[in-house]
Amino acid sequence: MNQALTASTVKTTCPYCGVGCGVLATPQRDGSVTIAGDPDHPANFGRLCSKGSALGETLSLDGRLLHPEIADRRVTWDEALDHVANGFMSAINTFGPQSVAIYGSGQLLTEDYYLANKLMKGFIGAANIDTNSRLCMASSVAGHKRAFGSDTVPGNYEDLEQADLIVLVGSNLGWCHPVLYQRIVAARAARPDMKVVLIDPRRTVSADIADLHLPVSPDGDSALFVGLLAHLDHAGVTDSDYISAYTNGFEAALLTAEDWSVERVAVATGLAPSAITRFYDLFARTRKVVTVYSQGVNQSAAGTDKVNAIINCHLATGRIGRPGMGPFSVTGQPNAMGGREAGGLANMLAAHMDFTPEAVDRVGRFWGSANVAQGPGLKAVDLFAAMARGEIKAVWIMATNPVDSLPEADAIRAALKACPLVVVSDMNRHTDTMDLAHIRFPAAGWGEKNGTVTNSERRISRQRPFLALPGEARPDWWIIREVAKRLGHGHAFGYESPAEIFAEHVALSAFENGGSRDFDLSALMDADYETLVPVQWPVRARPTARMFGDGKFFTPDGKARFLPIQPPPPFAPAPGTFILNTGRVRDHWHTMTRTGKAARLAAHLAEPFVEIHPADANLRGIHRASLVRLSNQHGTAMVRALITDRQQRGHLFVPMHWTDQFASNGRVDALVPGKTDPVSGQPALKMAQVHAEPVAVRLYGFLVAAAKPTLTTDYWALAPATAGWRAEIAMFEEPRDWPLFLGRTFRIDTPFQSIRDERSGRRAFVLIENGKLVAALYTAPDPVLVSRQWAAGLLAEPDLTASIVLAGRPGADRPDGGAVVCACMGVGINTIIQAVTRNGCTTVEAVGALTRAGTNCGSCRAEIRGIVDANRLVAAE
Repeated sequence: MNQALTASTVKTTCPYCGVGCGVLATPQRDGSVTIAGDPDHPANFGRLCSKGSALGETLSLDGRLLHPEIADRRVTWDEALDHVANGFMSAINTFGPQSVAIYGSGQLLTEDYYLANKLMKGFIGAANIDTNSRLCMASSVAGHKRAFGSDTVPGNYEDLEQADLIVLVGSNLGWCHPVLYQRIVAARAARPDMKVVLIDPRRTVSADIADLHLPVSPDGDSALFVGLLAHLDHAGVTDSDYISAYTNGFEAALLTAEDWSVERVAVATGLAPSAITRFYDLFARTRKVVTVYSQGVNQSAAGTDKVNAIINCHLATGRIGRPGMGPFSVTGQPNAMGGREAGGLANMLAAHMDFTPEAVDRVGRFWGSANVAQGPGLKAVDLFAAMARGEIKAVWIMATNPVDSLPEADAIRAALKACPLVVVSDMNRHTDTMDLAHIRFPAAGWGEKNGTVTNSERRISRQRPFLALPGEARPDWWIIREVAKRLGHGHAFGYESPAEIFAEHVALSAFENGGSRDFDLSALMDADYETLVPVQWPVRARPTARMFGDGKFFTPDGKARFLPIQPPPPFAPAPGTFILNTGRVRDHWHTMTRTGKAARLAAHLAEPFVEIHPADANLRGIHRASLVRLSNQHGTAMVRALITDRQQRGHLFVPMHWTDQFASNGRVDALVPGKTDPVSGQPALKMAQVHAEPVAVRLYGFLVAAAKPTLTTDYWALAPATAGWRAEIAMFEEPRDWPLFLGRTFRIDTPFQSIRDERSGRRAFVLIENGKLVAALYTAPDPVLVSRQWAAGLLAEPDLTASIVLAGRPGADRPDGGAVVCACMGVGINTIIQAVTRNGCTTVEAVGALTRAGTNCGSCRAEIRGIVDANRLVAAE
């Protein structure tokens, strides 16, 4: 565990999604850290989701990179820094500045981003710095800039509570932004007339509060909103005065939209005309509408057009910049917005400036550099494609894992293997990307870093350290500074603290601005960095909670722009293939380098899976909890079948989180083609064509172990348990020598006790030493029916006997809570069922009062409601 930097409570900000929740972190004497929501932070008012609540459980030093390395050899900082600087300089001198690149992350703080951008664009003189935010919000950025002349989110979180209609488009808010979801739930409880529409191919948990779910076909949302624009005009609810005074291009946009009747929209979206009409009428007659969109909109080859189709509808009705109305992009990462502000995207300069001659000159004068990049650099997918062609000779990857997160992930791995110099700055020694690094920098992590982040509502908050830097770990800004010095730019990188960097960032935002640019922090010029409270930008003399309420935009003529949008044709997959959608689950984050340490976050969904409709599963011979092989020309994955009617026929969903560190073959982005939006460069991560077929398995298995096992079976998925590890395995052939297999898997020479049921083919193996469970393995020809939570919980039990463990199920004196439903409170499905069937609980609230399930972040409430509904009849008998 990290050494505490302070024993007092520190106000900081959560490192997960773009909600930007305030966190109170209190180090304890035993080395642990108590985590609570900050009741004073305006993003969350004390709420935290399951991931945020478990932050204290992710702070161990297990797996941390604590020293610089070159080629697997520990070296000094000077040696590593010199090696990187020499490698970059050699590439620049031989092949030019376009031969080097930086690939960053929304996990970087704004100060880190600022220095990385300044070094690359300002002094190396190339704009080849991009970020994993390209995979997240680039289409929203492009749509904003086309419509508003700037990358500006108009509204704030209060609008979600003040709206009379919330439209969720491609956003599973209940799982991906749970705190915002709960703010809407609370607002709806206070105002029952508030309506919610969910537009998503899947019936996600967010449908729990939806009055209308529209299971739109992939990319059909473009047609849906183009048709809505036409309907709004026909219904007479467009605001002609607003359109005339504050916008341009309405006639051209409407001319395109007029061709999209409800019947044509129905064909493009796969929706019933009656459902489309219901949505259109609801939108038309409700003045206060907020349209919330996220990755389902952005991660598309037509993502920018989708964004502008949504914005068109709000501009046409004047529903923007006012309380309770507007288009609202919710970001996926804690500092995706801060990275955009600092110029972390390859097509942006700095402080929200574009690559215009005037801006290049302005930034050059401010930085004191005559070598500022003159134009955009390579965007993420293009950058790695250039690397594969041999054009990128040196790359520095910071706080991200592109071998798992980029499309055509196997090709990304091959490109990095071929790159002459790969530098990675990260917390963790073992990630799929770090394993390919020539030089490894140990970076500071959350709780150790000091800086700022900006959330989805443009609110800047402080991340403050409460833990000392472990080993030789250093902040990213410090590492960048040291490399910049060695490249000969020390005069421009003499910072001694993140406060100095932030002050320069503020000054650049105000430099020759005078209100002409949206990003302006001029009122923070004299702010005390250490005591900085959460604040929304722009921060001028008068605060601005909402943008564009005055009808003034950042286009040359000050008017917003309508865009004529032509929806793409309906996507028709090849015969025999499925449409694959990817995304997040409730309790995990990106590639699990942080959440993969928390046992309770793994308890809900502990292995990669594919959601498939029952009819499709039956047609393919895929059975419940069996293994499925997904494949196409780009790669393969092997995942567990989750058969559910939440999924449409012909569609599959697989989460993005699993990597080679946690599963044998769960990297789903290996299957996604590198197709990108032509405007934003954002890849279409939501849509791939794949084949799905059952996997012939001889034996399934489930194991628990006090020490991390060595897994070499045909299929495996590893997760932490409270006092050890748990894993799912599968084998195509039964081991010929079980003692040898057990010894290699558990690295133990001691013989196991075992039992076998000859009729069913089920077996169990157990090793207990001094009453403590060392390891247990259960196998069967079919998916193993052992209670996972019960078996994993035995690792923490004293005074066990082999007979208890071999039985594979708890006795009457050991209640089995079942698979975890509520990760925050650790409540399992059996406990909830008992609350309904034995204790008469008939509502989610009653279950919560009895068991505490669903009483924290609330993202499990939809699942609890389903359990309550399914067991009411049993309770009534």
